Amino acid sequence: MFGKNNSIFNKIAGSIKFDEEFDYDDDVSQEKQKSLRIEHVDDEVSAVEEEEEGQLTVDVYDTPTEIVVQSMVAGVRPEDLSVSITRDSVTINGRREENKTVNDENYFIKELYWGSFSRTIALPHEVDVDNSEAIERHGLLVLRLPKLDKSRKTTVKVKSI
Repeated sequence: MFGKNNSIFNKIAGSIKFDEEFDYDDDVSQEKQKSLRIEHVDDEVSAVEEEEEGQLTVDVYDTPTEIVVQSMVAGVRPEDLSVSITRDSVTINGRREENKTVNDENYFIKELYWGSFSRTIALPHEVDVDNSEAIERHGLLVLRLPKLDKSRKTTVKVKSI
């Protein structure tokens, strides 16, 4: 990526100066890069190119009783959408499949994102996982996450055995 053996690590570590010129490798696009995953199969190590994953945009807001997460998931089938909730975070994963009825060379503009996406959000309050709900309507996914009331008290009757 950087001229002769000039890795980003070397630049960060200070073994080469930042003001040295470097050429970007034509094979690596700055706009869109794919990650590599290392696999170990039968004692052989190989690098496998993974699909780039898009990041889902969200709105998160607070009400007195719940946290609400909204995201546009238009074009995603419900079976291609997954929502995982813990007490302090929520993860939305999905995949938007492209309709391949048009050849790439026939496009004038191609800006829509197709492929897998995900987003993990750290929540500002603990939520009740069991009473949370996810609703999709007209391409808008709405997650309603009831807050846990930490000040709530209850009395328990002691039973004799």
